[in-house]
Formats: sequence, structure tokens, C-alpha cells
Amino acid sequence: MRLSATISVCRYCLKCALPFRGHDESETSIYKGNFLKLMDFILFHNEELRKLPKAPGNNKLISSYIQKDIVKCFKQEVLDCIFKDIGDDVFALLVDESSDVSKKEQMAIVLRYDNAQGLVKERFVGLVHVKDTSSLSLKSSIDSFFSKHKVSMQQLRGQGYDGASNMRGEFNGLKAKILEENESAYYV
Repeated sequence: MRLSATISVCRYCLKCALPFRGHDESETSIYKGNFLKLMDFILFHNEELRKLPKAPGNNKLISSYIQKDIVKCFKQEVLDCIFKDIGDDVFALLVDESSDVSKKEQMAIVLRYDNAQGLVKERFVGLVHVKDTSSLSLKSSIDSFFSKHKVSMQQLRGQGYDGASNMRGEFNGLKAKILEENESAYYV
């Protein structure tokens, strides 16, 4: 029951794009954060859950590690649905790179495809940290991402990037590296 409540609160926070944690989560804090407040709310309104014996030690299933594990499971389920929706069909790759607040380089990956009903879907599938934004490094990260999710580069029929030379470069850009491997991956 505790795990079910924890999963429900995680699902709610994710659907509403709410932060889980608060600045001060101590017992005396007025506002402990969305996750703990919602857990208190569920506990207040669920008599069965209130009647459970006190969880020994830290076995309350409310730690940040538990929350992160549950969120990772949701992420994997969503990605599995997206890749199942694509199946063996073709798709386009949209990529942008930048650095985050801590100056670490990262690459956003979006896939665009037609689903079984013929609707065009555009899905953000990942934010990948890369050692640098050279075309070789980006290509290597894309290859690893495709391999991890069992997607073939041969399914790629389009690629779209911003105007940066490391992306659209005619000879050494990411576009050229992908076209070397798959001539059908047209650049837009």
C-alpha cells in the first residue's frame, strides 16, 4: 500500500510537472515540498494506509532515491511505448546541442514519425550528456542511444539541426557523418 501511494504521488508530480522536493523537509518545516505534502494528503484521506503499522527506520518509501527509481521506471515505460509505436517503420531525427548551467555539454534528441493511425508524432526521447559537441562525439552518442533502444540507423529517413557548422557541415558535420552511413537520411 505504501509503494502504491508513493507511485501515485510520483505519477501526479510528473503529470503536473511539479518539483518533488522542497528546500526544508524537516519535521518542523511548514512546507516540505510537493511530494511529502501529497503523501500527507493521501495518508489523511486513506484510513487503510493510516492503520498500517509504523514503518521501521527509513522504510517509508519516501526517500529521494525511491522517487528517482520510480521516475526512471516511468521514463523507461514511456520510451518503450514510443519505440513500440515506431516499430520497424522509418523516422526522422532532430538534434540540438548546448551546454547546461554547469557548463556540461548536452544533446537533446527528438524523433519524428508517423504512427499506425497515420498521425505525425514528434517525441522528445532524451537528453544525452556528451564530452564535447564535435560531430564525431555527437554521432557516437546517437549511435549509442540507437543501440541502447534497439533502433537501426537504416530506419532513419530525415535529420534536422540548427545552423551550427558542427551539425550541418558539408564534409565533417553530423549531417555528413550520418549520410555516410545512411544515404536515405535526408537533411532538412
